[in-house]
Amino acid sequence: MTKAFLPQMKAKNHGHIVTIASALGLFSTACVEDYCASKFGAVGFHESLTHELLAEDLDGIKTTLVCPYIVDTGMFAGCEIRRELRSLIPPLEPLYTVQQSMKAILAEQQMICIPRLMYIPFLARALLPWDANVATYRFMGGDKCMLPFIKNVETKTTNGHIKSS
Repeated sequence: MTKAFLPQMKAKNHGHIVTIASALGLFSTACVEDYCASKFGAVGFHESLTHELLAEDLDGIKTTLVCPYIVDTGMFAGCEIRRELRSLIPPLEPLYTVQQSMKAILAEQQMICIPRLMYIPFLARALLPWDANVATYRFMGGDKCMLPFIKNVETKTTNGHIKSS
């Protein structure tokens, strides 16, 4: 999509590119390596493209990176963080996620983590030693949060085919 529109945006020095990634594009969790890899890829693509636009002095083309936590769409049904923390970081309502994303886009905000609490593990990953991050990750229940989700998926599939209910 970007390849299709970017040449005209550059010619006019006008436009806005929005990349929808995930909090799991900023830090990872176990059992969803393919998902995390794709989201890290989206974040890397976005950052590289933003640097390219800045290097070419194309300040009329804005970019926004959107990194939401789990959105309650059913995609990750069963994913659970530590019980004591669930009320602090519940799955996001889709409408709320869209509203926050749109506010960021209209304000030409370069990046938004939804909820804002997701900036903490992002910063911790960059600033703390690996072992400190692993300890925090385990405390939060991040090391096992996807296991119920994986179990749900496995019970719904047999030999790569979805079981009918």
